[in-house]
Amino acid sequence: MTADQVRVLVVDDQRLIRESIASLLDIQPGVTVVGTAADGRAAVDLVLALSPDVVLMDVRMPAMDGIEAVAVLRERAPACRVVMLTTFDDEEYVVAALRAGASGYLLKDRPARELADAVRLAHAGVVQFDPAAAARLASALTRTAAAPPADPDGQVLTGRELEVLRLVAAGSTNREIARRLHLSEGTVKNHISRILGRLGLRDRTQAAIYAHDHGLL
Repeated sequence: MTADQVRVLVVDDQRLIRESIASLLDIQPGVTVVGTAADGRAAVDLVLALSPDVVLMDVRMPAMDGIEAVAVLRERAPACRVVMLTTFDDEEYVVAALRAGASGYLLKDRPARELADAVRLAHAGVVQFDPAAAARLASALTRTAAAPPADPDGQVLTGRELEVLRLVAAGSTNREIARRLHLSEGTVKNHISRILGRLGLRDRTQAAIYAHDHGLL
């Protein structure tokens, strides 16, 4: 391995996919795959142990999802660039990934050569979005700019946060919300913390009252 090789960690909960991506990338010039992981929690541990330059991270995974892992790595390994690599181009995922600190959002249906180019660009500090993901982001930004403020500070809850708030108000536990929305419990906790912070609320009870008072149920 030469000094200018970009060290990459591949994270995906499907073994065949992560091993295929790793194998294809490892033969590309300028790229070396240093490891693979099956979920966000394992990815965090391996980043701290192996110090890769770039992580290719799936979004939906057990134990810890990709977006939660990005937020953790932003704090614990800020020099590492994380690019989301997924089949999901949902607006909520794209926006959440950007907020968490991802250095790009790409879909898996791209040739190995283009993926290797994306890895090198991420290492150089270039933020990249798949055209479909960029369209979702533009739509979200346009709608947010046009939407009325949801609280006195002018901050607007995302669609996902509204879903979580409604379920909290309905009395659902974090585990039930996670199962309903196909999220990890850690991600649900993060959503609830952001909701409480944005709305200036103290706890779930106040959140439920807010939802009732604002006709969100």
